[in-house]
Amino acid sequence: MLWAADHGVGTSIYYEDPERNVVELFVNNFGSPSKATEYLKTANPGRPAQIDPEKLVAAFRTRASAWDLHERAMTGEFEPAKPFDPRIHF
Repeated sequence: MLWAADHGVGTSIYYEDPERNVVELFVNNFGSPSKATEYLKTANPGRPAQIDPEKLVAAFRTRASAWDLHERAMTGEFEPAKPFDPRIHF
């Protein structure tokens, strides 16, 4: 895994293969494109919240809702021990 982040509208996990190709797995935090679009029209998205997928999965296993996980991610609860520095990879 390269890095993971909650972008507000969605959560993404990025992987990099040995040839430096990057693949993004994206999940819509709102469950529908129309709800996500409404959020984008009214929100101040700010910076993405970096997340540690293992911390996120552990919280998911406690039966937290997808929205609760999103809100907790945005507060920094699932921050990785070592933050991702995009200047190194992009």
